[in-house]
Amino acid sequence: MAGYIEDRWLKKRPNKETGKRERTALWGKSTRYRVKGIPGVRDRSFDTVADAKAWLAETQTDARRGEFIDVRDGVISLREYVEKHWWPSQVHPAQTLESMRYRIWGQVLPHLGDLALRDIGVAELRKWSADVQRTVASNTAYVAWVYLKAVMQAAVEDKRLYRNPCKGNTSIRPPKKPERKARSWGQDRVDGARVALSERYRIALDLGVGCGLRQGEVFGFSPRDVHGDYLHVERQILTYKSRLYFGPPKGGKERDVPLPTAVAKRLLTHQERFKPIDVTLPWLDPEEPDLLRENRRTVTIPLLVYTGRGGAINRTTWNTKAWKPALAAVGVIQPLPKRQPGEKPSRVWEPSREHGFHILRHIVSA
Repeated sequence: MAGYIEDRWLKKRPNKETGKRERTALWGKSTRYRVKGIPGVRDRSFDTVADAKAWLAETQTDARRGEFIDVRDGVISLREYVEKHWWPSQVHPAQTLESMRYRIWGQVLPHLGDLALRDIGVAELRKWSADVQRTVASNTAYVAWVYLKAVMQAAVEDKRLYRNPCKGNTSIRPPKKPERKARSWGQDRVDGARVALSERYRIALDLGVGCGLRQGEVFGFSPRDVHGDYLHVERQILTYKSRLYFGPPKGGKERDVPLPTAVAKRLLTHQERFKPIDVTLPWLDPEEPDLLRENRRTVTIPLLVYTGRGGAINRTTWNTKAWKPALAAVGVIQPLPKRQPGEKPSRVWEPSREHGFHILRHIVSA
């Protein structure tokens, strides 16, 4: 069986004259016994021959089964493992990578990054979970937990850990996924929200309710996407690192959706009032998330929904200045407090994630 123990303090062969093994230059200067010769396993040194024999026997068995884990590989810090080994291997759309980076570098590494992988146990995870849940929203904490668990699982599969400490420990209270049951709006609320939107943005609600388009797909919609009684959805407007891009629909999947007659009529009416405007943006290819903006190919699309200045719409700005006021107008959220003399106007709306633009797709489903 492969593997043997080397005595580093004594030479292998005895002196021919005395019959005794002579001391080496390492006598008393290093650990004495080194286990060597196991394929795929780094050498390891021990002070006593008993420890060396025990480790040799255990390692030979694990190596034969393909289950050997070198605990020394777990000495690497979580931060170093993430930055040098885990993160470079992640292949996702640019927006997903941006979200992952925000959660991992924002909620995970500041708390656990300096710890060695093998030192992250139940106690450390309990404290991390409690600290994070006190400082960020429940959904943010939950997503951070999901990513942390994925990182630790990768470390297990990389043979740096025996097991994932995020799994199977009942004493850890991980962040819970918020329960949000999407409730379809009634027609009165839909009509009220439409009226509350400015005239140029009402068609956005029509496309959301009537055709089930996502918000980014509405902002990236062009009249040339109309093909008789259906729409071909082939692009959306994305925000990546605070800049706008054209990109493929969610999941990279183009699709055709029915175009109801009522929506088709409203599209024609809208175009009479707001002519489509050509907008040029870089194309965000999911397969090249790190490509610099200036090196990306540009695409020019005649957009139907655009800002008052004739530009593509930033969803964050639109949600704050158009969608949230419409929600307040129909009683979904509280209106902003009235500004007192000398005060700056507030733009901090109450959270309304469950009533985001996506709610319109549930109206279609209903």
